[in-house]
Parts: sequence; C-alpha cells; structure tokens
Amino acid sequence: MKRPSIHWFRSDLRLADNPALDAAVREGGPVVPVFVWAPDEEGSWAPGSASRWWLHQSLEALNADLRALGSRLILRRGPSLPALIQLARETGARALFWNRRYEPAVAARDAQIRDELQRSGLNVEMFNAALLHEPEAIRNQSGKPFQVFTPFWKRCLAEPDPPEPTSRIERLSAPAAWPASLRLDAFDLEPSPDWAGGLRDAWQPGEAGAQANLRHFLSSAFAEYAEQRNRPDVRGTSRLSPHLHFGEIGPRQVWHDLERMAAGRRLPVATWRGSAFLAEVGWREFSHHLLWHFPHTPEEPLRPAFAKFPWRTEPAFLEAWRRGRTGYPIVDAGMRELWATGWMHNRVRMIAASFLVKDLLLPWIEGARWFWDTLVDADLAQNTLGWQWVAGCGADAAPYFRIFNPVSQGQKFDPHGDYVRRWCPELAELPTQWIHRPHEAPTEVLRAAGIEIGRAYPEPIVSHAIAREVALEAYGRISATKGN
Repeated sequence: MKRPSIHWFRSDLRLADNPALDAAVREGGPVVPVFVWAPDEEGSWAPGSASRWWLHQSLEALNADLRALGSRLILRRGPSLPALIQLARETGARALFWNRRYEPAVAARDAQIRDELQRSGLNVEMFNAALLHEPEAIRNQSGKPFQVFTPFWKRCLAEPDPPEPTSRIERLSAPAAWPASLRLDAFDLEPSPDWAGGLRDAWQPGEAGAQANLRHFLSSAFAEYAEQRNRPDVRGTSRLSPHLHFGEIGPRQVWHDLERMAAGRRLPVATWRGSAFLAEVGWREFSHHLLWHFPHTPEEPLRPAFAKFPWRTEPAFLEAWRRGRTGYPIVDAGMRELWATGWMHNRVRMIAASFLVKDLLLPWIEGARWFWDTLVDADLAQNTLGWQWVAGCGADAAPYFRIFNPVSQGQKFDPHGDYVRRWCPELAELPTQWIHRPHEAPTEVLRAAGIEIGRAYPEPIVSHAIAREVALEAYGRISATKGN
C-alpha cells in the first residue's frame, strides 16, 4: 500500500478546484487532510474576532464534507512546522501538499517550513488556488510591479484565460488508522459571550454557501450589477468576499461560471470580460499584487510623504465612529451593519472610511484595525488597499481632494432611505427628504417622527463643511511634499 500524503488546508477550505488536494489524490495513496491553528505565525495581523467566527463555521462545514467522502479533517495546534513533522511521523507520510498564501509574514513562514520539511525527507509541493495569476507573473513594460489598477487589469486580461477549475473531489482514500485530532472547540474561535447571532442570520459559511451565493448572483443580480452595485438598500452585489478570502470558492471558478452564464445568455465575450463585476475580481488580484511587492503597506503608507501626515488623536471621535454614533446617518448605518453582520456594503465602506480619515482626520490604520477585527471578509491585501486608497496614501489612490460628503452620498445611493431606516431605526419615521440630514430637519418634523437630536440620535460630531476645508489644507501640504 502506498504511503499517505498530507494535504494542509489553509485558506483553501473547499473540495472543488483545489490544486494541492488534487495533487495529494494523484499520489494514489491515502490522504490525510489537516488544518493547523497557528495565529501567532500571522505576525501582527492574526485573524480578528469576526474572521475567527467564520473560520469555525467553515472548518465545521469542511469536516462534514470530508466525512461524507469517508475522510475527516485532522486538527492540530501550531507552531506549524513541528505539528506537520509530527503528523508525518504518525502517519508515515512522505509527501505534503498545500496551496500558497501571499501575506508577507505567512509567505516567509511557508518558505522556511518548506525548506525544513524537505531537509527532513518529505516531498513538498505548493500550488496557486487563490489568484488568477501569481503576483510575480504580472509586470509592467519596465519589469516592475504595477501601482495603477487599469493598466494592471488590462495586462491580466491580455494573459491566457485561467485554466478550467478541476472537479470536486468525490472520494478520498483513508489511512489504515486515523491520527489523533483536537476538537474544533479547542481553538476557541467562537465568541464567549456569544455576540454572533447577526452573523449566523446573515451568512452560510462553507463551500455550499459560496456556491449558493454565486448562483444567486449570476442568476438574479449580474445583469444589473453595474447600476445596482453602489446601492446599499438593495442586494446588488455578490457577497462572495468572505467565501473568496477563506477559499471556499476560487477566482477561477468565478471566472468560468461567469463565462458559462454569459454563453448561455449569448452575451458577447467583451460584455462579460469587460464587466464591472469581473473588474472587481481584478481589484482583488491587484490588492494581492500590491501586498506581495510592497509588504510594508499593512503598517505604513505606500507614499512615503504620508508618514508625516498630521493625524489627530481623538479617542471620543474614534469610538463614535466605531459605534455608529457620528450624527451622519449613512456612516452610522454602515458601522452598525458591520457590527451586526460582520460585513458592510462596499460603497458605504468608502463613505465611512472617508469620514474617518478626512472628516475626523484620524489615522487610516485605526480604521484598518477595526475593519480587521469586525469584518468576516477581513483580507489583509484588500483591507490595506482599500484604506490606503481612501486615505490617498496608497497605489492608484483617490485624489486627496476627493472627500465624500456623507449627506449627498446617502441621498445618491440610498435615495429612499431604506438602508438608513434598517440600521438606524430611531430615524425610521423621518420623511425621506430629511433621512440623511436629520439635524437640519424642522422641529415639527422631528417632533412628529419622535426624534430629539442629541438624545435619540446624536448631533453631527463635526461639521462636514468645516472638516473638509481642514482636510484639504492638510492634504494639500502633503501633496506638495517631494516624494509623494
């Protein structure tokens, strides 16, 4: 009987289109699936609270899927290297397969683990399951990494299409005896006391949930995506971000499912390849491209001049922003949606982020840290790109003078106030005319709606008009700095 192979599950928690798992199966012997919990090896960006909750549910779903195939998921606690060596000794495995991760601390750790395992006599192979293209494969004409999205994505689209996803594994040979495994509860991933009721109501973690979300989007929302994707009051987005982050679905699957849907509807190739939705997949690729080539950016601005930006220190402002008590309804609705569901609509993320860094002049890293802890789709590459883009200190950044007006943004993208009414129910009785600017509503309108500004709902913590001028002056000084 052939010796077992080990498949090390990481951010690839699926059985379909899993290159490393496919390679382990091709070895022809038993396959031992393992997940190693080693948050200390993630550097300063260990999974946050919402991500830990999702991980628990996803591992639970993966184990159920494996058991349906006559297999099971072995759980071990890190450090990863001794855990993997010990598992190889227990099972007699001579080959170990995993899919790459691209976060700086994890990539450095993986390189060290690979070298040590190979020195110990194990055959080690790594694969790409997370991206359409390896970050090193896409370069500009000078051979350097891209820092602007449009030429980056144009270059990606000029590459050969990603290969077809491989089929879902239907059977895994079991070893003669299963090694010991920890219980999932031993990782303490779920919160205590339990605050995750809203997350459970909003999401179905796991590969089946990912596939259901993609099918729903392609069948009911793709056609209107370009028009609806900025509307938080309707379900116009795919909501695939946490599934992609945890690898419950891969970008090749998204690409080819989109292609098949387009062919079924006889859409021109240029229509789906040039779609706003596929471009969002491209932004995900771009974020990983940037993180790979500029590994300092989760902590430091890509543009060096911004290291001297005159950020404020205002704990009360930061707390009001976190809790959705800024006095600007679209911002507050977004922050409350985040707290309740572990997710926030992307347009509202930009509005809320702009308010933090440009209205309140609080450091973008504070926002990045809060999103990291509260988002179920907290992804280091995308979190970093998003916050530096809004702050104006990253690649392809918004011009420093682009400062979102939270009132007009709310009026434009939540025109009937449905989103605000859902997440700020104390404002529910306000007429649409005043829903995004309750502090300007006449006294009789507020009285009729049962609202007392300053009590039921807060006064704006800053004047946007004044804050905008202060921000423009500060950003103007930095923009003029040599090296920006």
